[in-house]
Amino acid sequence: MRLSLMLAMLLFLSGSLISNAQTVRKHGQLKVDGTQLKDQHGNDIVLRGMSFGWHNFWPRFYNAGAVKTLKKDWHSTVVRAAMGVEPRNGYLEKPEWSKEKIKAVVEAAIKEDIYVIIDWHSHNINLKEAKEFFTEMAWTYGQNPHVIYEVFNEPDEESWEEIKQYATEVISTIRAIDPDNIILVGTPRWDQDVHIAADAPLTGVDNIMYTLHFYAATHKQSLRDRGDYALSKGLPLFISESAGMEATGDGPLNEEEWQKWIAWAEKNKLSWITWSVSDKDETCSILLPSAKADGNWKKADIKPSGLKSQALLKKYAKQK
Repeated sequence: MRLSLMLAMLLFLSGSLISNAQTVRKHGQLKVDGTQLKDQHGNDIVLRGMSFGWHNFWPRFYNAGAVKTLKKDWHSTVVRAAMGVEPRNGYLEKPEWSKEKIKAVVEAAIKEDIYVIIDWHSHNINLKEAKEFFTEMAWTYGQNPHVIYEVFNEPDEESWEEIKQYATEVISTIRAIDPDNIILVGTPRWDQDVHIAADAPLTGVDNIMYTLHFYAATHKQSLRDRGDYALSKGLPLFISESAGMEATGDGPLNEEEWQKWIAWAEKNKLSWITWSVSDKDETCSILLPSAKADGNWKKADIKPSGLKSQALLKKYAKQK
């Protein structure tokens, strides 16, 4: 009896490890059906994970070890490679070096068999450069179902019509090479005005989702109401950046409001990603400078926002 119980436990544990280890092998090519993200079997899927900070400010974390740690110790099923575009050492200044950093994360995610977002981390329209960048990314990684493209991180002052024109061109560029993988489109005012996008969405495109970003100490029920409105209009949402402090990235955590946001996302089966893997002296950077570049972070290296993010990821990974 004891032997059979031990065997059953071993089988259960090995099955859990295989499931956790083979996220993309299990779920495969993603697609959008109505407002819902679905896997290759037509089942609803919620991706949960972490975003790296701006690659040009925290390049030391853009490596395979960090990706492996986020998958193994944090239970991330998706990571986001945030390629800074305009600031110092960003893509406009150092395109080849920038692509090397992004590719390191993308290739590590593919190896770890989790999903990965290639994020054009900009607040402005740089159409020519974006088309060149995503052309290369689509040719290089478009055959991998692991890849998700985020074509405009957080539009700030651009109108929805300007964003739509930009997104239409970049999406067309990607789709000429990669007809299948999910594409995320930013919405006005730092991904807050999803209600405007819901009233006039892009047309003639498939497997498109629209990004909603929240910082729980600043954005509360009124933004969730906008999200509910967008969903009621059939707009598929993806929370590609979020956290528990103020929108500045600093200030105290509002854990009660943060939990409300996560509960809302889970109720609506919306994927969510937390910001960010970096070690800046601010609340939203989850690591201290003592944290090793290549992962295996100790509890003493993780700040409160990181410990909370890790706890949330582990909690909802168990409930899937």
